[in-house]
Amino acid sequence: MLPPDRLSKIKIFPIQPTRTISCCMSILLLKVISAIIIVFNTVIMAWRFSGSSQHELVENLINAGIIRKEKVVKALKEVDRKHYCPRDPYVDSPQYIGYGATISAPSIHAAAMEHLYDYLNRDNSKILDVGCGSGYLSVVMSRFNPSAKVYGIDCIPQLVDLANNNVKQYDNHLLETKRLQFKIGDGWNGFESDGPFDAIHVGAAANKIPLSLINQLKVNGRMLIPIGGEGEMQKLMLVDKIKDGITEDCVRIQRLMNVYYVPLVKKTD
Repeated sequence: MLPPDRLSKIKIFPIQPTRTISCCMSILLLKVISAIIIVFNTVIMAWRFSGSSQHELVENLINAGIIRKEKVVKALKEVDRKHYCPRDPYVDSPQYIGYGATISAPSIHAAAMEHLYDYLNRDNSKILDVGCGSGYLSVVMSRFNPSAKVYGIDCIPQLVDLANNNVKQYDNHLLETKRLQFKIGDGWNGFESDGPFDAIHVGAAANKIPLSLINQLKVNGRMLIPIGGEGEMQKLMLVDKIKDGITEDCVRIQRLMNVYYVPLVKKTD
């Protein structure tokens, strides 16, 4: 079996004990530089892709080449972010939604839909949205495929209530038909009772890929998950399950881009 810490572990180079002071200063400098890069990239992205309405925002993401598939365009235009994001809904940057959580930037959600497209689009697909937050992406995925069942989970009860209340107000038919369900759950453990899943989207960063989520992927299923520590540059990963099990030859892992997410919190924290 593959030890948990080997799965998509980000390489950390050892610090030489004889140069502790200089190394510590270098690490601090790197953290400062990384923070500056994150802020700079956020400002640039917000300037390039933001809009004054949902329609304009999506059109800008199309023009930037982030959205390529017409079905993704349709789903994103149908669900207005202003109903799920209380502040600056059309600005392409993460926004605070309360309880220590954020909603991801629109370009990140769009990229998630594109990378998970074939798995979301299957007949009667089962989809898990870990860290559902305000419910926005869960709704987009549910609208994207009317035959799918989407399960949004979050370990913070207030966010599950927020998601349910938002959807009841603007997309209640999804709850009434049970195409979309929100539940309290630990993202590290997933939601085994409703699995296995064709697609798993994780909206918070883990320091390693949770084995429970790999177990809950169907064979030929795909997971999108950010990997890395809090306050550092993270990697957005694609995890494809090519055969049953969690040994090294059962999954294929691909790094996509640098990202910055809030941490994936354990329910017991």
